[in-house]
Formats: sequence, C-alpha cells, structure tokens
Amino acid sequence: MANNHIDTELLDRAIVFAVKAHSGTERRGKGFPYIVHPLEAMEIVSTITPDQELLAAAALHDTVEDTDVTVEMIRGEFGERVASIVANESDTFEEGVSEEDSWMSRKRAAIDRLTRASLDVKIVALGDKLSNMRAIARDYSIKGDGIWDLFHVKDRKIHEWRFRRLADSLRELEDTFAFKEFEELIKKVFDD
Repeated sequence: MANNHIDTELLDRAIVFAVKAHSGTERRGKGFPYIVHPLEAMEIVSTITPDQELLAAAALHDTVEDTDVTVEMIRGEFGERVASIVANESDTFEEGVSEEDSWMSRKRAAIDRLTRASLDVKIVALGDKLSNMRAIARDYSIKGDGIWDLFHVKDRKIHEWRFRRLADSLRELEDTFAFKEFEELIKKVFDD
C-alpha cells in the first residue's frame, strides 16, 4: 500500500537548512555528525505531533546556539512560530563569560523559561532533552561516572538536579511515550 501524501515542504527545507548549518561538526565526544541529534529530536517530536512547524523547529533547535545562524535568519526562512520556538530552545551566552562559568546560570534560566513556556516549546524541548538523555544513558552504561568528564560541569549531582528540574518543567507532557522514556532514563542514570 502506498503512503499517504502530506505537505512536508517546510520540514524538508528545515532539514536541509539544519544539515548545512551543522555540516562538518561532530556531536561532542561522540564521533558522529552533529546533525544526528537534531534529527533524533525531530523524530521524538513526531511521536507527539505531526505539526510540521514543530518538527521543523526540532530539526533547527540547535542552529542558533551552535552555528552562525541567527533567529532572524530562521524567522526569514521559516516564519515567526518556528523562530520563536528555536529562540526559546537556545541558551543565551553572557559576553566575556566562559561556557563553564556561565553554565549554571544558563541552565537555571533555561529551566525557568521552559517552566513558563507554551506547549509547543515544551514539545520541542522534550525531543531535545530526551535525545540528550538517551545519549547520556548509553554512555553511562559503558563508562559509568566517567561520562561526566565529557561535560563542562563534571559534577554528577548538578546534572541530576538539571534533568530532574527539566522533567518537572515538562510534566505537562507526562502522558506521552517520550516523557515516560525521559523519566525512566533519568531514574536509570541517577537512581543507582
């Protein structure tokens, strides 16, 4: 049986845009192309909604934070809704402060933003955070507590605090398979 036709023009453009933006970059310490993470986040979002703008935002969610792409570029290419979601998913870096020194304030601000965010933003954030948690759980099963050395902040308890607060901020999605998997992985990594 043939697949049904749906309009994926916006999503197709977003995927190509994200592939180009992340071209030639590696997912930190993973050995594989960075684009794998945004595409996994997009796949996770697709388990919650078929909304093409949310899927596009998931594919684009790290372009502003990790490449030379700006929110204005996203807005021009994909519209206000997608740009707003991507902006909400992007850390705000402080001028003259290192990533290590600003890590805690950036993560607190991101959790606060997410707690107050729209359902659309939370859906995309869950795709991102579950993808991250999957990678952490895989690495943890192999390296144990040695995985924290891959991060700017090396204290396991701080990572636990962050992921448990993220789960609290995303609880509106607790009936989704993605949220249930997210919570299970948090327990698997941090409850031992």
